[in-house]
Amino acid sequence: MPEFFLELFSEEIPARMQALAARQLDILVSGFLQKFSNPDDNKKVFYGPRRIAVSYDVWTETVILHGLKLSESPRQRGPRIDAPPQALEGFLKRNNLTSDPLIGDRLIQENGYYYLLEETHSEPERLAELAATKLPLILSKLPWPKSMRWGQSGNFTWVRPLRRIICLLDGEIIPLTLGPVTASNETEGHRVHAPGPFTVSSAAMWEEKLREHHVIADQDERRRMIAQGLADLAASRGLTIVDDNALLEEVTGLVEWPVPMIGRIDESFMSLPPEVRELSMKVNQKYFALRDAAGNPAPYFAFIANLEAPDNGAHIISGNETVLRARLSDARHFWDQDLKTPLDELLPKLEKITFHAKIGTQRERADRIAEKAHGIAIELQRGVDPAERMLIANSAKWAGLLCKADLVTGMVGEFPELQGIMGGYYAEKNPSGWDGPEVGAAIKTHYQPKGPSDDVPSGTIAISVALADKIDTLVEFFRINEKPTGSGDPYALRRAALGVIQIIRINNLRLSLRLLIHNDESLFDFIIERLRVLLRSEGKRYDVLNAVFAVSQDDDISRLLARANALSAMLGIENGGNLLVAYRRAANILKVEEASSDKVSGQPDATLFKQDQERNLFQSLHRVAPVIEYAIVTENFHGAMMKLAELRPDVDAFFSHVTVNDELPEIRRNRFKLLALLRDTMHQIADFSKIEG
Repeated sequence: MPEFFLELFSEEIPARMQALAARQLDILVSGFLQKFSNPDDNKKVFYGPRRIAVSYDVWTETVILHGLKLSESPRQRGPRIDAPPQALEGFLKRNNLTSDPLIGDRLIQENGYYYLLEETHSEPERLAELAATKLPLILSKLPWPKSMRWGQSGNFTWVRPLRRIICLLDGEIIPLTLGPVTASNETEGHRVHAPGPFTVSSAAMWEEKLREHHVIADQDERRRMIAQGLADLAASRGLTIVDDNALLEEVTGLVEWPVPMIGRIDESFMSLPPEVRELSMKVNQKYFALRDAAGNPAPYFAFIANLEAPDNGAHIISGNETVLRARLSDARHFWDQDLKTPLDELLPKLEKITFHAKIGTQRERADRIAEKAHGIAIELQRGVDPAERMLIANSAKWAGLLCKADLVTGMVGEFPELQGIMGGYYAEKNPSGWDGPEVGAAIKTHYQPKGPSDDVPSGTIAISVALADKIDTLVEFFRINEKPTGSGDPYALRRAALGVIQIIRINNLRLSLRLLIHNDESLFDFIIERLRVLLRSEGKRYDVLNAVFAVSQDDDISRLLARANALSAMLGIENGGNLLVAYRRAANILKVEEASSDKVSGQPDATLFKQDQERNLFQSLHRVAPVIEYAIVTENFHGAMMKLAELRPDVDAFFSHVTVNDELPEIRRNRFKLLALLRDTMHQIADFSKIEG
């Protein structure tokens, strides 16, 4: 098939904009080509520092057929449907049809007659002509986060000055004009290694010639080359690259001809916290950090050059080492200055920082976090020696009070991403009051988890501060009615709720969620909904959680999940699955009965049983009910579920041999009560009507 190929070549496109721009270009061009192709057939999308491009297999023109809808089509009435065959044959002959057309194609039947639709054609729509006239307007709508005007007219905007366009259909130029540039078949290679234009006639030739001109056009190949090149170079020195997918993606968008290199970090900077050193390298210079064989930070950095130097990069490496020394010297200055002031002496400065106009200052927030952390630590240490319990709780309170103090330090002012982390280091390096390793660790991790793959804090003090921070955020914003709506969540309350859930869940904490959030039912429902979303994202059965929650109203997340997990396990075995089927049968019978009369309640009368199967089920229910109740009270949820599953044979026998709707009203009513007893016994475990599937 012919190929449609489009390249937009410009000055450097910011790396963060390239992938989205290429996707948007694909959407726009695919929409334009929908009459001429299946846009997913042999499609290729490219992006890089100076170009975005797309190619598709297409047809060169398309013909639009009309006359297939009766209401819109010219038509000629023929003979009646029951007319002799000769009449139809004559009608077809007069219309130059030598054989019967398919009924429903051109010959149709309506109101007892044959009708012949007149098949008409529009003029062919030719892709080259349409592209030249319509595609410029479509391309001008490509959305950029930021764009600029340039040139004499100043009316055309693009992310950076647009220099060249290639627009080819089956190798032939489509001379469309976008802004000040008219399409040709020319592009350019590497600025240094292969300056100047060259011509191409297809996407494959474009990609091949760019490689000859020191440009790797395919971003996926470029990314692989960077990752592998860095890994190989590091391995040659006994080192490993610290994984950083975001940095890898960004660097992929910065270079056209990747050449990996490694430089050395002065030993004097290795005493800086690794987060400081590595963030400065990443943010300012796009350098990768390395680890030695023991997994410790190595005094080296890796980076990607965009050219092959004649001295094997010695001059480039030296220059980058010089720049890094200057960057790390700035970081060293902030570190040394910040260490001169203990964190507790910074607390008055928090009084001048507003957290939210309706909530108060960062100092007020720190006071609340401190009190919450103290209370949580006490709850988590139930059964611990009172003196030790109070010592831990006071440490948690002190960590909570200091956890926001680093917001006014020089280092966090320079690198906001390090808030919390720097406070932890400062508490460890320059202790005062209750400061110490555990307090520092708690401050360092109190923002965690920041995402689903992030580690959660561990240890009573760290857990208490992290929970207190997130709960304070949730409680205060719900108090002022600033709740997430739709996709909007400006204060990251969904993330805070998931953080609370993950800290409790992973550490298997035993806490009352309602007490933590001051019995705010709206907030409680919000957090439980986040739990459902989390389970759904993990492929787990959130319907089982709904079933358990419907009968227990438990606010202990760990206990709630343990119960739900036990129920899921029971439903996964044969007896459990069949018992669910039996429950639904019983519930449906009772639903019909209770819709026409009062709710079925009360114990069945054993003297009214007529068959062994109903007696056996009654006895089994009375045998297992107290055992299930005791198992739930003692949190032996697996035992409770397995005991419930033992009912399956008697339930199956009942439904196989007993007719519930007996002709005698008292017998029928008594059997309804037996089914209600079965339902209520199962409701000790969960509301099985909430189970899906």
